[in-house]
Parts: sequence; C-alpha cells; structure tokens
Amino acid sequence: MKSSLALFCITGLLGCATAAAQGTAAQVITAAGNYHPLPKAAYQPNPANTYKVVFGLTKGSDKPSEVNPALERVARTVNLYAAAGVPLDHLKFVAVAYGPATPLVLDDEHYKAQFGVANPNLPVIAQLRKAGIDVAVCGQAMAEHHFANEWASKDVTLSLSALTTITELEQQGYALMPL
Repeated sequence: MKSSLALFCITGLLGCATAAAQGTAAQVITAAGNYHPLPKAAYQPNPANTYKVVFGLTKGSDKPSEVNPALERVARTVNLYAAAGVPLDHLKFVAVAYGPATPLVLDDEHYKAQFGVANPNLPVIAQLRKAGIDVAVCGQAMAEHHFANEWASKDVTLSLSALTTITELEQQGYALMPL
C-alpha cells in the first residue's frame, strides 16, 4: 500500500514537472475546455498583455445532458490563455448567452423541468466565475423564453440585452467572438 502511494505521488510530481518543462499550466477550467498544448505553435498569447473579449453564445445544445458547445469554447479559451502563461486577471472575458443558448444559464431546478436532466453547464459557469470570467444572460431572451429572471443560476449576470451588452463592451475595446 505504501509503495503504491509513493509511486502515485512520484508519478504525479513527474507529470507536473513535465508540464512545467513544456511551458503549460494546469487546466484552470476542469469541467470543460480541454485543449492540446502546442508550446511551439505560432501566435502565442503574450503573458504581459490584457485580453478583452466578449463571447456571443448563440447556439443551443443538441444534447441537453452535455455542456453547451459555445460555453465549452469559452472554457477552452480560458485554458489556452492560462496555459500560455497569461494571468487570469489579464483575461477580461464576458460570455453572453442569448437566443437558443439562453437555457444554459438556468438553475438545476428549472433546467430539469425543461429538459429532464441536471444542468451540465453549472459546474463550468461556477469555475468560469471563480476564474474571474463573467457569464451573463440576455434579459430580453429570458423574457422571450418565458423564463423568470430568478431562474438563472446565481453565478450568472442578468444583462439588459445581448445587443446592448455586446455594443457597450465593444465601445470599451472588447473584441467580439461569436460562438
């Protein structure tokens, strides 16, 4: 038992050392956002820069039991920048869900009522929030879907609309990434 535990610990330390030697960080968002480390690829993010991106999440999930693909891409983006050495406080990211993507923000109770399964997006949203990423939902889309504003997860920001959120953030220098 002790030798198995020691081997497990050594293997873990070697994995961390290998990741450090390759210039990759541990994955920040573990609930989604897997990526393939490419430390020698072109167009690596500069860790000294600050990145301002507003993600427009418009696609619904084909499978309500799986993480929304647009939210998955936001998580991957965070992980890619973190792996390149960009500090989380240099990522000024806002992900706005609207249109068919609106249900991804629902709390478990209301998501289950709508789709019959627990909301797989909630762990991702919670991890994004913990990493400093704002996940917002269009208040107009909530109304159009007949969702009460209180049905959104506590980790989600209710915005006036996706239209105003995106244009306001673009005026502040954010790049739009439609997903």
